Amino acid sequence: MNPYIVGIFVPLLFSFVLRKTKDGKKRGVPADVGGEPGYAIRNYRFTSLVETHWQGLRTLAELFESSCKLFPYKPLFGSRKLISRETEQTQGGRSFEKLHLGNYEWMSYGEAFKTVCNFASGLVHLGHKKDERIAIFADTRAEWLIALQGCFRQNITVVTIYASLGEGALCHSLNETEVSTVICGRKELKKLVDIRGQLDSVKRVIYMNDEGILSEVSSAKKNTSWTVPSFEEVERLGRENPVDAYLPGPADIAVIMYTSGSTGLPKGVMMTHGNVLATVSAVMTIVPALGSKDRYLAYLPLAHVLELAAEHVMVAAGSSIGYGSPLTLTDTSNKIKKGTKGDASILGPTLMAAVPAILDRVRDGVRKNVDAKGGLSKKLFDIAYNRRLAAINGSWFGAWGLEKILWDVLVFRKVRAVLGGHARFLLSGGAPLSGDTQRFINICLGAPIGQGYGLTETCAGGTFSEYDDTSVGRVGAPLPCSYIKLIDWPEGGYLVTDVPMPRGEIVIGGPNVTPGYFKNEEKTKEVYKVDERGMRWFYTGDIGRIHPDGCLEIVDRKKDIVKLQHGEYVSLGKVEAVLITSPYVDNIMLHCDPFHSYCVALVVPAQQAVQNWAMKQGIACSDFADLCQKEETVKEVHRSLVEAAKQARLEKFEIPSKIKLLSEPWTPESGLVTAALKLKRENVRKAFADDLAELYA
Repeated sequence: MNPYIVGIFVPLLFSFVLRKTKDGKKRGVPADVGGEPGYAIRNYRFTSLVETHWQGLRTLAELFESSCKLFPYKPLFGSRKLISRETEQTQGGRSFEKLHLGNYEWMSYGEAFKTVCNFASGLVHLGHKKDERIAIFADTRAEWLIALQGCFRQNITVVTIYASLGEGALCHSLNETEVSTVICGRKELKKLVDIRGQLDSVKRVIYMNDEGILSEVSSAKKNTSWTVPSFEEVERLGRENPVDAYLPGPADIAVIMYTSGSTGLPKGVMMTHGNVLATVSAVMTIVPALGSKDRYLAYLPLAHVLELAAEHVMVAAGSSIGYGSPLTLTDTSNKIKKGTKGDASILGPTLMAAVPAILDRVRDGVRKNVDAKGGLSKKLFDIAYNRRLAAINGSWFGAWGLEKILWDVLVFRKVRAVLGGHARFLLSGGAPLSGDTQRFINICLGAPIGQGYGLTETCAGGTFSEYDDTSVGRVGAPLPCSYIKLIDWPEGGYLVTDVPMPRGEIVIGGPNVTPGYFKNEEKTKEVYKVDERGMRWFYTGDIGRIHPDGCLEIVDRKKDIVKLQHGEYVSLGKVEAVLITSPYVDNIMLHCDPFHSYCVALVVPAQQAVQNWAMKQGIACSDFADLCQKEETVKEVHRSLVEAAKQARLEKFEIPSKIKLLSEPWTPESGLVTAALKLKRENVRKAFADDLAELYA
């Protein structure tokens, strides 16, 4: 046979076989379940739901103690010491705080367990009673998890509160749960003192030592009747006066987790030890080769269920947890002093969790740097990226083997250095991740992204994409702790009998499904159901479809559907997920007035991208706010939105007819997004009511 023909057809045949093998794998299989009729699936590897991965371990307290005894000399908690703090001023007169941080200093598993036991004893001697609740109101750090486990050793229920929560939601959370002790940092202590007159039950505030906190401590002691010891004082008190542990059972409430409140006041989700342990156990079976050699970079809020579950997975595996923050993550992060290293560069994490908004920023940052360099560097990057993309899509003509290694060395090594250069697995959750970002991060970082789907109400458990699943736009098969069921939603036109895939509202069942909302029986009854077999189900309000291989895709949300004047339905979240892929967009909110036939949008532009465009066009402006007001800028951003919408095949009525550019970013501090960077739609509407009215004028 002609060698040229062989050279062409053998690779094609190999690619075809490879693709068919990949397509043929069943990741989720039909399940026999009770409750409301629908289409249900389970994980293909487990015939029954997983409750615990370890024989004899039924609570988070037992899990922590077991790991500490199994890995006593392994490093567990790593923190960076502050070397110096400086203030830099821009030419426009704005001030920015810059930090110079040192290397990671580590606490071993054995040392951590002693500290936890001492802190637990200290709480008892401080006067905290077993039937009282403790709130942790602080940024993510080692003391946060130590305090949590200390509470667990005395079977104390912990109320978790986002550090960025506003005054109204903060008062509501503390008063509703009748918290008597709060553990907090410096800025959170100041917030507590400011609202002291509105707090009904707080008696003690334990502060974590931060630079400059003594003035806040002095203010608290002067203006309140609270007992205000330091974290170290409580730990020392317990070390000198040890108390026997009073361990919880699997059905005891471990945490009341207050959601970030994207709609109205936050709700407190009650999580048992068994609930969280089920999710942790299930994830342990999915992430490949978890072990004591892994390093995890912790920077997401521990008050978010994704981070809480992830850190307990690391503890279970004997891994090391290095603490950082979103503002010190990389060498170019906002708070890192120029010439010094970010958290990822120092730690070199092998594992990370992220929300899509952060991964989108990593993608945009890499693209901006590549575009800024231009020339040969950009050409090489584009060639390398497209060659690897072809390989990931299953083509034998993509970059494999030696060529892959070549591109890794020449091009992608520098990109991977941004996150320390050792990342082998990333977990994305909290919101849908765009296919473009998933592919980009996967190729540039050389690590698979496990995209998960879960809610606070299911302890982050639901679905999880496996490391060998290279598809995009999906959230994987059911975790071994969960059943996933679709039920009909006729009003929205989603049915389990739909062809080619069943569609409907997503309902999650399993040992990870929580008991309900604290002191909110009405809402609990609305979204939680127990079937005739005793299985507990949570009705998510999300709309999904199940692919032939048993993987879930999120396609809509019931609450985000708005009906226009002429009867067309617009899914706000679906359209926003498409429009935010524009290189000019940092954040966006679509708005539909049911009394009009078109929609509009508020857009926070990506400053660097828009300024670069303006410079090329020779458009003069006094500052970024001025640039956002210019008609040429509005037209260019709107053009990019229309282009993104057409590429995604959106209907004409789904594309915003008018937009307003807003120069100030939406942050958790402004109250316009949650700590997980999800839109607080109602808050944005109220804040920019005049702008929205003007767009419809």
